[in-house]
Amino acid sequence: MKNFKLKLISFVFGFFALATTSFAQIPDGIVTSIQNGNDVSLAAFFNENVELVVESHDDVYSKSQAQQIVAEFFKSNKPKQFSIIHQGGKEDARYAIGSLTTATGTFRVYFLLKSKNNNSYIHQLRIEKQG
Repeated sequence: MKNFKLKLISFVFGFFALATTSFAQIPDGIVTSIQNGNDVSLAAFFNENVELVVESHDDVYSKSQAQQIVAEFFKSNKPKQFSIIHQGGKEDARYAIGSLTTATGTFRVYFLLKSKNNNSYIHQLRIEKQG
């Protein structure tokens, strides 16, 4: 009986460890950066080049150019609330769709993350006005 309890406890802890790893897909730093409108901390997650669609900008930009564009966006659209609506993908390529409420309206946010050297980098970021 004692052996069974140990196996059951090991199984439960193993399951929760696996589930936590599987569901912890989007780094908290990305969500917090968008919520706070912090372009500097968000840019820390940018790949060297980022496909960016923000207002009139729609191209592939360097990390520093992308940060400047996002900074302009946050300056013009002060974030009030951000939440992830959906996320998915595989371990090395993940995506998330979120809703960003700002002082000027609501925006749909989409980003694609790819892993490199055990770090996640944003390869694509889209911020588009809803409705």
